Amino acid sequence: MGSYTILIGLSLAVILSYLFDLIARATKVPSVLMLLLSGIALRQAADYFEFTFATPKVILEIFGIIGLIMIVLEGALDLKITREKAPLIRRSFFAAVLMLVVQSVVIALILHYWLGVNFQSCLVNAIPLAVISSAIAIPSVAGLTGEKQEFIIYESTFSDILGIMLFNFALQSNFGEGMSVATFGLDVVAVALVAIVSTAALIFLLDRIRLHVKFFLILAFLVLLYSVAKNLHLSSLVLVLVFGLAVNNAEQFMLGPLKRWFNPARLTEELHQLRSITAESAFLIRTFFFLLFGFSITVSKLVSPQLLIQGVLIVAALTAIRYFYLRFIAKTDLIPELFIAPKGLITVLLFYSIPQEHLIGEVSENILFIVILLTGILMMVGLVMSREEPAIGEY
Repeated sequence: MGSYTILIGLSLAVILSYLFDLIARATKVPSVLMLLLSGIALRQAADYFEFTFATPKVILEIFGIIGLIMIVLEGALDLKITREKAPLIRRSFFAAVLMLVVQSVVIALILHYWLGVNFQSCLVNAIPLAVISSAIAIPSVAGLTGEKQEFIIYESTFSDILGIMLFNFALQSNFGEGMSVATFGLDVVAVALVAIVSTAALIFLLDRIRLHVKFFLILAFLVLLYSVAKNLHLSSLVLVLVFGLAVNNAEQFMLGPLKRWFNPARLTEELHQLRSITAESAFLIRTFFFLLFGFSITVSKLVSPQLLIQGVLIVAALTAIRYFYLRFIAKTDLIPELFIAPKGLITVLLFYSIPQEHLIGEVSENILFIVILLTGILMMVGLVMSREEPAIGEY
């Protein structure tokens, strides 16, 4: 395949993704679903013309990791922290915690009794299916306004972070013992300290560097810190969230002596360009990730009745638990909150991170696709049922 052919393909993919975004705003069909289906269609065309193109798992992982960083950063740069929003933040945090834990345990029990596999391996495989994907949820609620939009952004971001923490906790060899809980607590303290120090350093660079190309330098440092923290088995997504919140709320954090080192007014000036670059980068990475993931799916394996039953059962259990929480515990609106709990990028990333000894043959990429597809359809239903209308010109 020639260089120009590859460039034509990449360019068409980006143009197609922009068209999908326009269609999504008009029809409420999530653009991610259209990207996944386009990837599957490309795979069918490639098989028909006997064109072979292997998608290495590491490529998907790299796209997914960078995309996750960009999307969480994009969401954090849109969130303002005020005293008035404290109840909303608490509500979204507890929603993310309770539903993640309960859904993970319920799905793990289903797998345990259905397949007869040990509970730890079932829990490791269940957590990716319970985590809400901010990569899909955040861009999909651009048409919502007020607390409904902010609740979903906070909840999906917290779900990503807490999902990674719970996943690392479930992988520990001493899982279920007191030492495991103590190790988990130390990890939380460690990542909080690293997040504060690294955020201060990154904001200092953002404030002091006068170069025109500094934003990608900042993003490179952010990816570096994320990767190093991940190798140390820390919940590195916290670093991204704290940095984004600190930059977007500089006037509240940079008080007293900190004003000698940081200039909140100057950071505010830089914020617009950083937000724009982050949004464009997230869009680009998300486009190629979901196209490649769709391309990696084998359609012939999706028509298995057992696979469809498993997918429907999992999504039904997830939705029922979410309904019970929103209706009887949170006592909040069901439309569209009940339906906006999509699975996606973080689900695939965590699944690819499962060690060989915890892999379950019956839980495969095809199950992930069915769950992603069904939760995406449910999200579309919720957005259609919602009375909120997208703002003109909103991205």
